[in-house]
Amino acid sequence: MSGFSRLFWVLAAFFVLATVVYSVWTYQYELQQLATDPSGGRGSLEWAGTIGLALCAALSVLIAFYLRRSYRSQGGELPEDRMDAEIDDGDAEQGHFSPWSWWPLILAFSAALVFVGLAVGVWLAIIGGAIFVVAIVGWVYEYYRGYFAR
Repeated sequence: MSGFSRLFWVLAAFFVLATVVYSVWTYQYELQQLATDPSGGRGSLEWAGTIGLALCAALSVLIAFYLRRSYRSQGGELPEDRMDAEIDDGDAEQGHFSPWSWWPLILAFSAALVFVGLAVGVWLAIIGGAIFVVAIVGWVYEYYRGYFAR
């Protein structure tokens, strides 16, 4: 388990404990106020602080759960997280990149055209959307035709 995950589990336990203590304390205080001055006290729980602390506990549990799941899915500690790692420890396959491809440039132009069309006129956004669809299809299928077909 990673250190940050443990930290958030400890925080979650603290917030649960703080919620219980706060709830009991404020309820006892309200009962005491009701006993000393029947017209001033309500004898009920103070909900804003109780719900706020409970939500802090829930958020800590969510973050701890996410960190634990992501730590397990990556297969433990990554080389870039260790102080004693070498550069060669983390040089895995990073994916495929086509340096000769013009499709990303056309795609960026069409996205810019869509956003300009939203500001200027809808007709320009429709033209940009059509170019966007053509650019996406071209980029996805560029290795299925031409010189670099597989």
